[in-house]
Amino acid sequence: MEIGNKAQKLFLVFTGLFVANAILAELIGVKIFALEDTLGIAPLNWNLFGQTGSLNFTAGTLLWPIVFIMTDIINEYFGRRGVRFISWLAVFLIVYAFAFAFAAIALAPASWWVTVGAANGVPDMQAAFAQIFGQGMWTIAGSITAFLIGQLIDVAIFHAIRKRTGEKHIWLRATGSTLVSQFLDSFVVLYIAFVIGPQKWSIGLWLAVGCVNYAYKVFAAIALTPLIYAARRGLDAWLGKDLSEELKTKAAEA
Repeated sequence: MEIGNKAQKLFLVFTGLFVANAILAELIGVKIFALEDTLGIAPLNWNLFGQTGSLNFTAGTLLWPIVFIMTDIINEYFGRRGVRFISWLAVFLIVYAFAFAFAAIALAPASWWVTVGAANGVPDMQAAFAQIFGQGMWTIAGSITAFLIGQLIDVAIFHAIRKRTGEKHIWLRATGSTLVSQFLDSFVVLYIAFVIGPQKWSIGLWLAVGCVNYAYKVFAAIALTPLIYAARRGLDAWLGKDLSEELKTKAAEA
């Protein structure tokens, strides 16, 4: 009974962390930050596809590498079914969160609350609230579509590599699957949200911003790879050898 409880507790913890990270990435993704200014260095003035400028990223990129690293760990112990279940649950809860965000925006604000932030440079709290939480439907649709495509591609490549390498080369199936899925994720979300969306980005701008965001995600995925090994050692120790091997074997066979 204790063995089953440990596996269930582990899956519950992963589900909670995964969904929390996915929703947070969507909510904070409305902010665009300048990497050079954040690091206190001079602008790099990149030049790609006829576009120049500083390195600007959505704040959501801080969390998405963690989401995809978690996907690989879930893949390792719970296989395709586990990843698909958590991915669809995350999508449902993202839609759920935004539905209530739009409902909150529609509520009539208290007259005193609208100007309560004026002293801090926010003259209209209702407008600020609507701007932050009322992301355009194109952005939401693009993000969710890219997320699902990325997850499905990630799990497929992960298990294709695992089938050929067995338990060896954890870094290859983890990093390889993330690099491919993140490539699609980076460009799909921008294309839906900003190219066919109301802003009508040029193809050059789409490619340039997509490449910059993908380069960041590649760096983050490689840098975080050691965490997979550390997490696996910790989970193997907590689960015990027998349960750990049982979970990984079932995940590989599913």
